[in-house]
Amino acid sequence: MSETFEVHEMSVTDGTMKMRQLDLGLVIKPGETVEMKPGSFHVMMIGMKQPLRDGETIKGTLVFERAGTIEIGYKVEPLGARAAGGAGHDHGSGHNAPKKAP
Repeated sequence: MSETFEVHEMSVTDGTMKMRQLDLGLVIKPGETVEMKPGSFHVMMIGMKQPLRDGETIKGTLVFERAGTIEIGYKVEPLGARAAGGAGHDHGSGHNAPKKAP
């Protein structure tokens, strides 16, 4: 689907929005839930091999250090779209996010 898949975090510091790649992945402590969403944790797909279509669900696999792997679906929605429980987004740069990571 893409050449590169990265986990990113967005934050605001002193009124400036910053985005950084999490080189070691996303740390999710036992019993915690992390929501992937615009303006926070999200994934970036770089070098897409085909365009994304609104409403499409892309299959993916989350790999956890101790819990193994979990199959998930990334839902493609226009920038700014939100559904109950969180939603993915696509704004032309290859960003896309899963609803939730356990």
